[in-house]
Formats: sequence, structure tokens, C-alpha cells
Amino acid sequence: MMTTRPTPTLRILGVLLMVAALTGCGGNEPPVARPTPPPLPPAPAEPPAPVPPPPPMEPAPLPVAPPEEDINSRSLDELNRDSPLRPVLYALDSTEFDSQAQQTLEDNAALLSRYPSWVVTIEGHCDERGTAEYNLALGERRALAARSYLISLGIAADRLRTVSYGNEFPFDPGHDEAAWAQNRRAHFVITSK
Repeated sequence: MMTTRPTPTLRILGVLLMVAALTGCGGNEPPVARPTPPPLPPAPAEPPAPVPPPPPMEPAPLPVAPPEEDINSRSLDELNRDSPLRPVLYALDSTEFDSQAQQTLEDNAALLSRYPSWVVTIEGHCDERGTAEYNLALGERRALAARSYLISLGIAADRLRTVSYGNEFPFDPGHDEAAWAQNRRAHFVITSK
């Protein structure tokens, strides 16, 4: 069998390829990462413009009682449909009054003082959570707490009756915190004038 010998050009080319492979691809040095330059100092910030204070909040307007002759001419149903007496709202499992509830009771006492012949039933209500027995007892404590506060403001005790409905008559039929917050209340019903 006959073997062919590589030509001198092929031999030189083969030697060059072997040298290049052994020296790292033609003698190029591996790349070196440049150091990261330090960050530039932040530009001097201008001081923020002063923020003007918010305008003072105006207090919520007190309920305007209709003229006396208008109230006296209304039937009990009309008075209670659009009652001038506002309900008092309570926190969960509570009979305590926050500042808003105290203000509502003071406004109601002022109205009751103007109409000394009115007799009022204070209804205690709860949200749907809790047993029927627990809610009836809590509703009673809420009604009695509102009655005691009104008495402390000078309203005669014999003008104030109480009843508890527990969770039987919700103001809001929903099943979430917003509805429950409306249902935890002392509601005022004018029963005689």
C-alpha cells in the first residue's frame, strides 16, 4: 500500500496550528476585567420647598333641628322615619363611647331638653356574630349605657326606656365589617311626644 506524505506546506501549517494551540490561540492574553470606577458623588439637592399646612378642618355641622312648630306637627311615624335623634355606634364587643358617640349623645340630649314631653326608647343592637343570648345581653348593656349617659347629661330617667334586639333587626343586611359596624348601635325611637 502506498502512503502519501504531506507536502511541506501542510506540514508547516500543522506545526503552526499545534504551536497556536499550545500557546493559547496565537499568543493573545486573556481579557482582564477593568476595575469599576467609584460612583460619582450625588448632585447637591435643593432643599424641598416648604409644604403649606393643610387648611384647618371645619367641624362637621351639627344636625339642624327643624323649626319647633314643624317637629310638633309631625306624627310619631314621621318623626321616627327621619329621626332628629342620631344612633350611637359601638366597637366590637363594646359598650364604651368614643368621642364621636359622646358628641352624638350630647346632641341628642340637647334635642331632648328642647322637647321635654318626648319619651324615648333606646334600642340596643348587635352585629350577627355571637350567640343569640350573648347578643341580647350585649344589646341590653349598650342601651343601658346610652341611657345612663343621657341621664348624666340631665335627661329625666322616666323619659328613657330600653330594649335589646340583639342582632334581630340589622340596619345593614351585609355580612362584612362595614355592615357590622352599622349594626352595633343604640337606636333612639320617639315613643311619645
